[in-house]
Amino acid sequence: MSASGGTKAIVAALAANLAIAVAKFVAFLFSGSSSMLAESVHSLADSGNQGLLLLGGKRAQREATPQHPFGYGRERYIYAFLVSIVLFSVGGMFAIYEGYEKIKHPHAIEAWYWPVGVLVFAIIAETFSFRTAIKESNQLRGKLTWRQFVRRAKAPELPVVLLEDLGALVGLILALVGVSLALATGDSVWDGIGTLCIGILLIAIAIVLAAETKSLLLGEAAGTEDVQKIEQALVDNDTVPSIIHMRTLHLGPEELLVAAKIAVRHDESAAEVARAIDAAEARIRDAVPIARVIYLEPDIYQESKAAAPDNPPA
Repeated sequence: MSASGGTKAIVAALAANLAIAVAKFVAFLFSGSSSMLAESVHSLADSGNQGLLLLGGKRAQREATPQHPFGYGRERYIYAFLVSIVLFSVGGMFAIYEGYEKIKHPHAIEAWYWPVGVLVFAIIAETFSFRTAIKESNQLRGKLTWRQFVRRAKAPELPVVLLEDLGALVGLILALVGVSLALATGDSVWDGIGTLCIGILLIAIAIVLAAETKSLLLGEAAGTEDVQKIEQALVDNDTVPSIIHMRTLHLGPEELLVAAKIAVRHDESAAEVARAIDAAEARIRDAVPIARVIYLEPDIYQESKAAAPDNPPA
């Protein structure tokens, strides 16, 4: 996985979640808190999710084959989509079920210092993981807002880790509030309500992740900045006076397909056209290094075609 895949953030989140999952489960055994059980399952699911992201990054590095001539870069999108399903089913639905059961059949929290102590520890550990994800994301985010970064990022790992860590922090706060209210009022229904809120939160995050990774799976074009760079690299006002139409598609986070019909002069020979295409491909790769698959189709330059570069392919 490339550096932009956020491997450091994934490993930090995995280490934090494994430690937190063990601590939460021990706290549940001593206290009987449903919030702690839901949170331990949540952390265990998050650990599995980080494992899926690492596996997807590894499998995406396989070489292209005759059956998959464009390689396996999209495997990272598939595994990111699986993460949203795991978060929904294992984390969210289990928390809702556990919260409902605790509200229906409340029982007092025992050894209150276990859940409170573990939740405080978990908040500190998750804050460290979230801070790492933010630092890694800031290297790629540029001037984008966080919402824009999550929606436009072509590498799915960092947005997934960011949303998971954010959900974990908010979930821990909800669990702490639920346990605290249950202890303060003597009514353990508050513990169940906190658990129910955690489940709703996880399902909401899972839906956002599923929507974003679905878009990547369907195939997204290059970003606006990269498209402008490619267009500027293609047209040299000499051998390539204009672009008739162009399409781009991400084959993976760091691999871009570019297909374009370009205008050439009517009096150029086949050899001159071939040299113009080779030069144009070289300019594109210099401008946008991830443009690794390029198909350029020459056509005779006409004013009417040059005036409508967004026309669909002929």
